[in-house]
Amino acid sequence: MTIVVTGSIAYDYIMSFPGYFKDHILPDKIEYLSVSFLVDSMRRQRGGCAGNIAYSLALLGVRPRIMGTVGQDFEDYRRFLEEHGVDTSGIVAFPDEFTASFFVSTDLASNQIASFYTGAMSRAASLSFKNQRLSDIELVVISPNDPRAMVAYARECQELGLAYLYDPSQQIIRLSGPELMAGMQGARLLVVNDYEFEMMKNKTGLSDEALIALTPTVVITRGERGSTIIDQGHGYEIPIAPPIRALEPTGVGDAYRAGLILGLIRG
Repeated sequence: MTIVVTGSIAYDYIMSFPGYFKDHILPDKIEYLSVSFLVDSMRRQRGGCAGNIAYSLALLGVRPRIMGTVGQDFEDYRRFLEEHGVDTSGIVAFPDEFTASFFVSTDLASNQIASFYTGAMSRAASLSFKNQRLSDIELVVISPNDPRAMVAYARECQELGLAYLYDPSQQIIRLSGPELMAGMQGARLLVVNDYEFEMMKNKTGLSDEALIALTPTVVITRGERGSTIIDQGHGYEIPIAPPIRALEPTGVGDAYRAGLILGLIRG
């Protein structure tokens, strides 16, 4: 059986700022915000939510399939994924685009300021599960992607009877309240962090209880305070697993999701 991971496929440009962003933002001048941070390190690495989740699943012994869109600069990344056990047959390359790129700076408190260039990801809505092998799909992961694609994938999974994990996270801003509710109502489980959960409440107008009731299982990550799993109304508090690179949190949420997916498919 196959796990199909949808979401962003991107190159990450990760930078470290040797201070605290809060020391350089003036609250009374926030409407005229203009700041520049001199970073002391930068590295370019393969990333994107779909890439990170699929790679982490492969490290755990699963051969996931990615369904997503990339640009002309993707071939090295494709070879890397295949060499590490990821099925890239569902990835479509557009030669007139660049692969999406994520630029993030992290300060000493692990706060982040980020920008994301969509590139070929803007074509993700052109893909469809109706063109995938459906008989072997055990679970679909709908992670942050082009918003139109996320809406379409959730609808298709419901129509085709495919179980899916719904992870709107960074795209909650771009999705409407009704779109978020529609994505949750057909999902096997929802995964967000505590701030994103509050954003979803604000977007939908629902209370904690009403929002949680839309999906059988809700997972809320809480940074240094671990995470909460609410399954069929029963809550479980999960302690933190500190990242190896303590001052660089980029990607740990995707690794967490991979572990969660492995536990789910193993029952």
